[in-house]
Amino acid sequence: MKRVLAIILGGGAGTRLYPLTKMRAKPAVPLAGKYRLIDIPISNCINSDINKMYVMTQFNSASLNRHLSQTYNLSNSFGGGFVEVLAAQQTPDSPTWFEGTADAVRKYQWLFQEWDVDEYLILSGDQLYRMDYSLFIEHHRRTGADLTVAALPVDTKQAEAFGLMRTDEDGNIKEFREKPKGDSLLEMAVDTSRFGLSAESAKERPYLASMGIYVFSRQTLFDLLDQHPGYKDFGKEIIPEALSRGDKLQSYVFDDYWEDIGTIGAFYEANLALTQQPTPPFSFYDEKFPIYTRPRYLPPSKLVDAQITNSIVGEGSILKSCSIHHCVLGVRSRIESDVVLQDTLVMGADFFESSDERALLQERGGIPVGVGKGTTVKRAILDKNTRIGTGVTIVNKDHVEEADRSDQGFYIRNGIVVVQKNATIPDGTVI
Repeated sequence: MKRVLAIILGGGAGTRLYPLTKMRAKPAVPLAGKYRLIDIPISNCINSDINKMYVMTQFNSASLNRHLSQTYNLSNSFGGGFVEVLAAQQTPDSPTWFEGTADAVRKYQWLFQEWDVDEYLILSGDQLYRMDYSLFIEHHRRTGADLTVAALPVDTKQAEAFGLMRTDEDGNIKEFREKPKGDSLLEMAVDTSRFGLSAESAKERPYLASMGIYVFSRQTLFDLLDQHPGYKDFGKEIIPEALSRGDKLQSYVFDDYWEDIGTIGAFYEANLALTQQPTPPFSFYDEKFPIYTRPRYLPPSKLVDAQITNSIVGEGSILKSCSIHHCVLGVRSRIESDVVLQDTLVMGADFFESSDERALLQERGGIPVGVGKGTTVKRAILDKNTRIGTGVTIVNKDHVEEADRSDQGFYIRNGIVVVQKNATIPDGTVI
C-alpha cells in the first residue's frame, strides 16, 4: 500500500445539503455527534495502510482545513504519511475553478505525477461506509486491470440514481451507463449472485451501481486526462472513454453498508440510524477498524434526572430533567429542564458557556447556547452553536416539505426543520 496515493474529492457546493453547507464544505459537515464526513475516507485509508492522502476542496473550506490540520499529523503518528489540502486555484494556464471530478484531478496532475506510486485511489469525501481499500487494490492488481470501479448491488428503484455497469462473469466491465431509465435500465441487469450474493438477494438487487470510488493504474489515469482535456467527469466521460478505447476495466463488488450523504433527508436518516438497537447499520464501535477524528479532551457528559432512550450523547454535554428519544446529541450539548427532543439531530457547540455567562446573558435578554426550558423539538436538525429559547416548539406543524426562512434562522428540507449554525430562535417561537 506504500505504492498507492489517495485523492479524496471534497465535492462541489453541496447545494442539496444546504444550509448545513452554508458555512462549511460538504466533507466538513458534522456526523454522529463528534465526527465529520471527511473522517470516514481518511480513517478507511489509515486502516488500509494507505498514508499518503490529498483532499481536494473548493467551497467554504476553512473549517475543513482547520479540522484536518488539528486531527491528522500522520508524520508523527502513522509512519511518515500525510493528509494535505489542495484548494482550487486559478493559474495563467487554468483560469477556472474545478469543473468536475476528473477536472479537479487534472488541475493538480503535475503534483500527482511527482509521486513514485503505481496506483491512484480516487475517493469521495461525503459517503458513510467502512471499506478495506487494500483488498480493493489487491483485486485491481490481481486482475491486471487498468481501472477498477467499486460497485454496489442495488435494486431497481435505487438503480436510476446511479451510473450502472454491466459485467461478465469475471467482473470485467462491458458497458457503463449514467442514470439509465426504462428499457435502457433493464438492459444493465446482471446476475449478482456470481459476486457472492445469495440467490434471493441477487434477485432483489440485479444492478451494479458505481460508488464513485476508483483505482487507476498510473499510466491509464494520465493518458485519459491528457488525451481528453475537455472531459470533466469520471463517471460521465472518463469511464465510457476508457471502455471505448479498449482498456481493461474491472468491477469490485462491495456488499455492505454504504450511504451517499447527498441530501438533508439522507444525512438525517443516516445519523439517526446510528441509534438503532441492537446493531445499527453502521457502527463506530469497531476496535479493529476505528474511525478517527480530532481529540478534544472534553469532560464526560452529565445527566441530571434525564430520561433518555435510543440515543447517542456526545461528551461534554449537560442534560437537565428532560426527555430525549431517538436523538443524536453532539459534543457540548446543553439541554435545559422540561425539554422534549424526539427524532432530532443536535450538533452541539464549539465552546462552553459557564453558568455565570449564561445567567448574565439571560439577564440582558439574550439566549444561551443550547435548548432552553420547556422547549419541544421533533424531527429536526439543530446545527452547531444554535440558541433555542424557552417554550419554543419546533415540530413543522403545517407539514411543510420545503421552505426558506433564513431571515428567521431556519429552513425546511425534505420535511425536516434545519436550524442553521449560530442561529437564535426567540422564546415562545412556534415552527
